[in-house]
Amino acid sequence: MHFLTRAILSISVLAVAALPACNSVERARPRPKASSTIKELDGLQTASIMRGTVGADTVVLGWDDSTSPTYQPVRIHGYGLVVGLDGTGSRDVPADVRAHMLQFMARQGIGKESGGFGDINPEEMLDSLNTAIVIVEGVVPPGSVGRRRTPPSASGRQPEMLPGTTFDVVVFADPRTGTTSLEGGRLYTTDLFPGPLMTGDRQARRLGQAGGPIFLNPFIDGDETAAGDINTLSGRVINGGQIIEDMPLKLRLINPSHTRVRVIQDAVNRRFPLERGQVATTARGVSDAVIALTVPPSMRDDPDTFIQIVRHVSLRQVDAERVANTTRRALQRDPSDAPTAYWRWVAIGPQALPMVRKMYDYPEALPRLASIRAGAALKDPIAAESLRKMAANGTLAEQLEAAHLLAELPSDPRTEEVLRSMLDNRDVEVRLRAYEALEQLGSPYVRRDRLPGKFELHQVPSAWPAIYVTQARFPRLVLLGNTIEIERPLTLGLWGNSLMMRGIENDEEIEIFHREDPSHQAIISRIDPDLRDVILLLAHEPTIENPSPGLNLTYSQVVGVLHALWKEQYVDADFKAQQDRVLAELRRGAIGTERQARPE
Repeated sequence: MHFLTRAILSISVLAVAALPACNSVERARPRPKASSTIKELDGLQTASIMRGTVGADTVVLGWDDSTSPTYQPVRIHGYGLVVGLDGTGSRDVPADVRAHMLQFMARQGIGKESGGFGDINPEEMLDSLNTAIVIVEGVVPPGSVGRRRTPPSASGRQPEMLPGTTFDVVVFADPRTGTTSLEGGRLYTTDLFPGPLMTGDRQARRLGQAGGPIFLNPFIDGDETAAGDINTLSGRVINGGQIIEDMPLKLRLINPSHTRVRVIQDAVNRRFPLERGQVATTARGVSDAVIALTVPPSMRDDPDTFIQIVRHVSLRQVDAERVANTTRRALQRDPSDAPTAYWRWVAIGPQALPMVRKMYDYPEALPRLASIRAGAALKDPIAAESLRKMAANGTLAEQLEAAHLLAELPSDPRTEEVLRSMLDNRDVEVRLRAYEALEQLGSPYVRRDRLPGKFELHQVPSAWPAIYVTQARFPRLVLLGNTIEIERPLTLGLWGNSLMMRGIENDEEIEIFHREDPSHQAIISRIDPDLRDVILLLAHEPTIENPSPGLNLTYSQVVGVLHALWKEQYVDADFKAQQDRVLAELRRGAIGTERQARPE
């Protein structure tokens, strides 16, 4: 779910102390007295709109058995090996880490032909200045799903490997080594563990793995690097982590009861029936106080949404429309219940739509927006008309929300027309949100060039040019504008002049000089100043299949060139990086804060 939407829809619940784990042999226990129950659940009250839901009877236990209504993410880390450096690594490795890495590398087959490194043995790799020992860290949500192979089917369908929950990881050189830069490096597949960073057999059970090309902060030039404005010893592997072991969630009943466990278990399993590739039912009673949860494969990349739906599932087996209507009336009485009403309708499913639709034109903003969001989440095409009106005539925050929600609905020519018009909005955030919606809908209006193993280059027409750089999940460079040209006269040098650009005013081409290192022959290219063509030249790696000229720069290096061109005003366009957009959305605040309080 998008950052802004998730911020709007989050629910604040008071923390509850984790109850003691059950013994393997259950014993009858006295029913807790009312006074002790109230003391144990100090301050926990169930809002009227939550009555009859799973969340009214339970609290959520995260992967580490701590009660966590906000589902705190889990930090995992480990030592890793970066390869492919250009003499900027280090052979100085602490003894305990060296022993740990040698053991790990042997298990991975390094030193054998099958390991991909030929006759190079682990000791030689660690002693090479082209490798570096790094610390790798990632943050994953509890409830993340590990990768697994599906069983063969009776119809003869072959098993397939379902990937685990993916995430970004950060990488930084071990400060006890002499590594000077991770630029151009690639993280060799490494194991990640929860708990303190350790070596050897003292580590906890492995939860994930990570690997891939390292993306450094590129928004600098060579002089700034020398001045210390960038840390070349840390970077990110975009979407490079994957969970390999399930991180199960559990529900703990506030008042233990075998009967209540069965009721809750059945309610959750009706909402989330068994899916292909799922090894266990979604909810399974473990005792009279604990229900184990398995995240279905369809929700493996969004466990937060899964647990929100579980908490708001209705325990009633019938009268779903009546429950939806009761939720609607509760929202009308108290608009501050909008986040809860949204999740209750989503948990009910399509049967809630008749009541949700009645709120699409409600005069108060917060109830109206909650219903429209619910309609979009339930794929209601009727919600699209209200969203198109919001996109065309709403406030800035409403336009951003409408663009995001329109991407959740089935493709419609009228929707695409509205999103295309938003590409010409003067506000860059609106333009970028419209692009993201078109991309999610797979619109042919987005021109896509794929640079294998590096990134995708997207271009969409716009009256206001912009450059957008993603730094998480999937690397993309996005050019908004019909044609963005590099201004001339042009003189630009980067990385100690190992890359230079020159252009004379009124000249139809610019010249790009690149020397990878002093031992390599320089490459000089002349090219049209169209920014798209320049990016393709910078990133392309000439091959036998595609021998066209290219400088084979990394994603980080290409973005660095673009930022330098923009910073020196050789490119007349807005420049936005993904992290900048997160900060902008935090400052802008949630739509829900625009509501005016009722007089009472």
